[in-house]
Amino acid sequence: MDDAALSLGAIDVSYSSSLSECTVSRCKHSSEEWGECNSRPTVFRSATLKWKETLLGRNRPFVGRCCYVCTPQSRDKLFNASIPSLGLRNVIYINETHTRHRGWLARRLCYVLFVQERDVHKGMFANNVTENVLNSSRVQNAIADEASEMSVAAGSGQLDTRTTSKVKKKARRILQEMVANVSPALIRLTGWVLLKLFNSFFWNIQIHKGQLEMVKAATELNLPLVFLPVHKSHIDYLLLTFILFCHNIKAPYIAAGNNLNIPIFSTLIHKLGGFFIRRKLDERPDGRKDVLYRALLYVHVQELLRQQQFLEIFLEGTRSRSGKTSCARAGLLSVVVDALYANATPDILIIPVGISYDRIIEGHYNSEQLGKPKKNESLWSVARGVFRMLRKNYGCVRVDFAQPFSLKEYLDGQCQKPVPVPLSLEQTLLPAILPSRPNYVVEEGTEATLPDSKDLTYEPLRRQLIANLAEHIMFTANKSCAVMSTHIVACLLLYRHRQGIDLSKLVEDFFSMKEEVLARDYDLGFSGNSEDVVMHAIHLLGNCITITNTSRNNEFFITPSTSVPTVFELSFYSNGVLHVFFKEAIIACSLHAIQNKRHKNGINGIPSNMISQEQLVRKAASLCYLLSNEGSISLPCQVLCQVCHEAIEQFIQYGILVVAEQEEQEEISPSLAEQHWEKKLPEPLSWRSDEEDEDSDFGEEQRDCYLKVSQSQEHQQYITFLQKLLGPLLEAYSSAAIFIHNFSGPVRESEYLQKLHKYLIARTEKNVAVYAESATYCLAKNAVKVFKEMGVFKETKQKRDSVLELSSTFLPHCNRQKLLEFILGFVML
Repeated sequence: MDDAALSLGAIDVSYSSSLSECTVSRCKHSSEEWGECNSRPTVFRSATLKWKETLLGRNRPFVGRCCYVCTPQSRDKLFNASIPSLGLRNVIYINETHTRHRGWLARRLCYVLFVQERDVHKGMFANNVTENVLNSSRVQNAIADEASEMSVAAGSGQLDTRTTSKVKKKARRILQEMVANVSPALIRLTGWVLLKLFNSFFWNIQIHKGQLEMVKAATELNLPLVFLPVHKSHIDYLLLTFILFCHNIKAPYIAAGNNLNIPIFSTLIHKLGGFFIRRKLDERPDGRKDVLYRALLYVHVQELLRQQQFLEIFLEGTRSRSGKTSCARAGLLSVVVDALYANATPDILIIPVGISYDRIIEGHYNSEQLGKPKKNESLWSVARGVFRMLRKNYGCVRVDFAQPFSLKEYLDGQCQKPVPVPLSLEQTLLPAILPSRPNYVVEEGTEATLPDSKDLTYEPLRRQLIANLAEHIMFTANKSCAVMSTHIVACLLLYRHRQGIDLSKLVEDFFSMKEEVLARDYDLGFSGNSEDVVMHAIHLLGNCITITNTSRNNEFFITPSTSVPTVFELSFYSNGVLHVFFKEAIIACSLHAIQNKRHKNGINGIPSNMISQEQLVRKAASLCYLLSNEGSISLPCQVLCQVCHEAIEQFIQYGILVVAEQEEQEEISPSLAEQHWEKKLPEPLSWRSDEEDEDSDFGEEQRDCYLKVSQSQEHQQYITFLQKLLGPLLEAYSSAAIFIHNFSGPVRESEYLQKLHKYLIARTEKNVAVYAESATYCLAKNAVKVFKEMGVFKETKQKRDSVLELSSTFLPHCNRQKLLEFILGFVML
């Protein structure tokens, strides 16, 4: 890759000298290590790192361990103490040492020799799939049912062979699109092409050698593997297959949307293991379920798993347009679960995968975020995209394979314990918004129990188990995503230095934020000297950043661009680090909500600088529910309020929150405190367990703890930074609540969403919005979705669209105003 490439051994990266020459004399960390920094403390270091300085010299965290609650046996398998220390590897750095040959000719032909020596052959892949699927009893029944339905529609009461033959031909046509015909020769050829292409437009593609060792060990168990990666770019489809091919691991069958079923390109995808599925399974003109298509899809997946093939499924369903991990769509995952219960295979190993890019090959999704319709893929667009990629460099890529876990162990464990019926947003949020709402009852301890641990015929329970599994997988995959240099630089420029910052100060904050990410057990997708890495990120962010040369010490001044499209682009990359601080940002905004309400209403008997810990927990839980489509802070097996409580404990460790003295605590009467704020969330959400109550001192119930917020400048600045991280989300939701005041329904959801988005864009263009990135189409769509789930809108399905109208609860103007006030309470403008 020449001198400009990154050489990645265990962990170090060397950036090109051309990027570093312009800053080496102006920035301070010319010889920094992970645990050293001789500059003055920044906000991040001062606010949170003083209590954990001993952690800064440790190795990078090993991400992706499976859940010790739901899959304890899997957690102990395939993992040993030496795995985390194996370090990183650049997959696209290939030379003669990676082949069996040496010498001048081997150096020149190392790519060809490497590809030729990979273990891939026809016998590794499935055979007779089409015939086996067509001959299965489920498909035969579906064919008979559809033929019978066609006969009735034609006015003939009897089922004739002609109609049956017609339906069979239809089934075979569907399978031609669905069934992949893998070509080992084409996989080898594509591997060679990708080595050339990836080396031309990526600095490196990093993987952790220990994670690959776990995947290799899983392949030796003779069980099917299901890879479930996050979806950021079209390159995702090729990336996993390429990495597995390079490590002699069988290529997976990839579930791809039929929008990619375009001439020539579709043949290539089929030969590489891709199979096309409809974006929506029910695409019949009358809107009814397509029984035949569903049967073919179910049996096809079961047949692949029965033959111990590997699958690759994108749970998000489509690429993330926001930079955040989207909510899971568990349709295809339910097929995998059903295959296990149909005994197609004794077990299935699930592998969540995190993928991070310095810069995605698409560059950005600004046109779609501005409300323009998505352009359909075509052969010309694919060719044009390849030529565009060859002219640019997209930095580094990091792929993280989480620890494989047994699907059978997970499901058996869930079925052996009662699964609580999940509370809807209407149940969890409306009591906080409308505390005086009549006829609201929460049934405590409501649980769905499984009559038989092997029977999932109870549909609500089956759906909930699969939804929890999907959420588990997406949480782990998101936690595994490494934070890239562009993510940190974009985040700092938007939420710490929006008015601009000297380059040397930006480097200092970058260094400190890098350590913060590591200290929270998230990994980084880069390493090396901070000033070089910052310049690398600035170069990749391109037109999003303005660089000016000031007369002061010949220093560079870095300013984020203020145009709406470039702010959207910066927000996309900034969201790559949001999940690291999401939990703390929730607590920071909840602190603001409590203090803001106290300043407005006043509370007698409780000092103004005191905050009830239990009130803070409940306020944070309500904000988590409001932003449930933007991110998650807990796994389904965790109690949300307990996670909020642990986050508050972290704030106490940081010194941001201070526990009030015993004398001050005793001055506040428990009965008095209870009078001043109501329990705005249902009782089952309490974070205190029965065991804690039984073990409390003197057999009495534990009293609430009261906290004080540190007034030091560093802590206040850090709280402000955290609040700004959620600022765009809360501004979008509050603006959507304002827009509801002028709602005149009923109206089609697509039409209403379009009007809301135009309103958000207009606020931004008129400089009314504090955060321009609050006007993205994704946030508008998520706000409408949350309002539907909360019961603000009543939804009526009409074929392929929905009609919205205000629910009876929010017809009164005062209730809409309370909704707006509830959201605005968290907003710091």
